[in-house]
Amino acid sequence: MNILEIENLNACFPGHQVLHNINLSVMRGRKLAVVGESGSGKTVLAQGIMRLNPAVSFAGRLKFNGENLLEKTPCQLQKLRGKEIGMVFQEPMTALNPVMRVGKQIAEVLSLHLGLDTKQSWARAVELLAETGIHSPEEKASAYPFQLSGGQRQRAMIAMAVAAEPELLIADEPTTALDVAVQAQILDLLSRLQAAHNMTLIYISHDLNLVRRFADDVAVMRQGRIVEQGVAAEVFADPQHEYTQMLLNAGTVRQPAAVAADAPTVLEAESISVAVQERAGWFKKRSKTLLAPVLFDLKAGETLGVIGESGSGKTTLAKAVMRLMECSGRLKINGEVWNQQSRKAVQMVFQDPFGAFNPRMNVLEIVSEALGVHFPGMKTAEKRRRVEEVLHQVGLPEDILERYPHAFSGGQRQRLAIARAIIMRPQVLVLDEPTSALDVQWQQQIIELLGNLQRQHGLSLIIISHDLAVIRALSHRVMVLKDGQVVEQGVLEKVFAKPDSDYTQKLLAHADS
Repeated sequence: MNILEIENLNACFPGHQVLHNINLSVMRGRKLAVVGESGSGKTVLAQGIMRLNPAVSFAGRLKFNGENLLEKTPCQLQKLRGKEIGMVFQEPMTALNPVMRVGKQIAEVLSLHLGLDTKQSWARAVELLAETGIHSPEEKASAYPFQLSGGQRQRAMIAMAVAAEPELLIADEPTTALDVAVQAQILDLLSRLQAAHNMTLIYISHDLNLVRRFADDVAVMRQGRIVEQGVAAEVFADPQHEYTQMLLNAGTVRQPAAVAADAPTVLEAESISVAVQERAGWFKKRSKTLLAPVLFDLKAGETLGVIGESGSGKTTLAKAVMRLMECSGRLKINGEVWNQQSRKAVQMVFQDPFGAFNPRMNVLEIVSEALGVHFPGMKTAEKRRRVEEVLHQVGLPEDILERYPHAFSGGQRQRLAIARAIIMRPQVLVLDEPTSALDVQWQQQIIELLGNLQRQHGLSLIIISHDLAVIRALSHRVMVLKDGQVVEQGVLEKVFAKPDSDYTQKLLAHADS
């Protein structure tokens, strides 16, 4: 009955043990959720099943269909990956090939494992993208990963993982960057695929509400150990371990203080819009609007929350405000038209921190890089002190300064991204899904950190999130985007209590379901 049996599994990076005596059985045809805090070893366990990280050494037994994967040769493991065991990675931008069209990457799996010809594999790739809820799947199949939104990239990763209909699918935070409506679609898709093909799922998530609705069984991890496991309904109804109890009782608390009546306006966006040129044939191009003209301002100590489904233009708006992509309209910082000196006052936390970090730079170099650019005379000792200070603020130890981005979990990398942004002590902080890879405990701590910075320094925030609980906790005003257009904006309490737009009503209904 068990498709996977893990017995006394230990895992070590050089000089550091990350998994301790893991014992876990996964029943065929069931959905197992693995939950726990950031850095607890969830992803190491998931990748260990496929033996993806050569830097990790294992001891114990890891049996898939009765065969110990720890005894398999690299050639034997290669045949298993994709066909018998599939995986949806936490960070699709780094998992997808940046110079290969999305459809071709999915088609490659189909031709390699199922033997489909070029025409058949492309047609099936488009079908799979459509099944995951991507609009205009033919167009998106011909796009490169950087041309898709974060949510669209995640759906493309899911399409690739299920293409060969594996027996076991491992999904590492598969709904992290998705809005609540698409989260429900993706989980429904995974459930349908599981039922249709008797597929077994291992689902890694920090979102306990999703786990509660989706999983048959649950295993709770902390510090590389499984502290509790069992049938999901029973664990949620009567958790035995104090850590599980803490996770279930944790929740977001509203943080923002009232904005002073005489607070100055620090940012003004006047008719900011974005359009790009795309091919309309062999020799023709056409203009495509990604963001219709947007008008808003932001006062000192104020937070604007931006919500909308994946691909609605949220990240495009953030990059336009940061002047990271060409846009029309006018942007003012402290009453002055945007210039290069404005970058000290406006910083950004990117949705995909791993893709935003230089993999050849260590933590000290990454977090202090902006100090070297804007304060070239700052002494090395002062830079190090400032880095240690912000690492403490985001809950990371000081002994990680010499480590590189690949050595951290997704949640730890998100905290590093926040540290890199706040070290400049900006006036405006733009955050694109800043808590998406964090468990509920760290979500609340990051929300409290941002709230404290806002109260102490008058920091203004633009926060983009699919998690409406995070928007509720931090925002004074909210803007709702759909297909690149603002469909509604106003004071958060009014918009959330009595939304005018049908689209906003739908988003709120999905969040509460």
